[in-house]
Amino acid sequence: MAKAKAKDTEKDGGGTIALNKRARHEYHIDQRYEAGIALQGWELKALRAGRINFGDGCYAIVQHGEIFLIGASIPPLISASTHVIAEDRRTRKLLLHREEIDRLIGAVERKGYTLVPTAMYWKNNKVKVEIGLARGKQDHDKRDSEKEREWSRDKQRVMRAHNKLG
Repeated sequence: MAKAKAKDTEKDGGGTIALNKRARHEYHIDQRYEAGIALQGWELKALRAGRINFGDGCYAIVQHGEIFLIGASIPPLISASTHVIAEDRRTRKLLLHREEIDRLIGAVERKGYTLVPTAMYWKNNKVKVEIGLARGKQDHDKRDSEKEREWSRDKQRVMRAHNKLG
């Protein structure tokens, strides 16, 4: 069973394409949503090669009742985009159900949340983007989360050393 699962992940290019680690550092992420993304052929080939950069200014925006991903850079492969004029930072449409879009619009417009992409991954040979409903962190929040992360790392280190001794 495990071998069949491993073959499936190899076939569709592996699980995770990219993670936006900066989003977890800069924002409190309250909810996460899985969205499809409308891509062109050359973009899909570039993603299979792992070429994506969320960068600093990557976010999702609501326009005319639809949600778009802005600022994600997918640099084209030289061999895959010979006949197409490739725009690597173009605005890409995110595909969600209407009720999810309405819920996100309400949170963004009324409550002041931001939509931030947190991950991009393969799911059944389709590219999915995980977007988070986020609030910005202030400097003291960032320091607190950094201390918490260091403490959990030190705690793991101590527990491993203790388990080896005992």
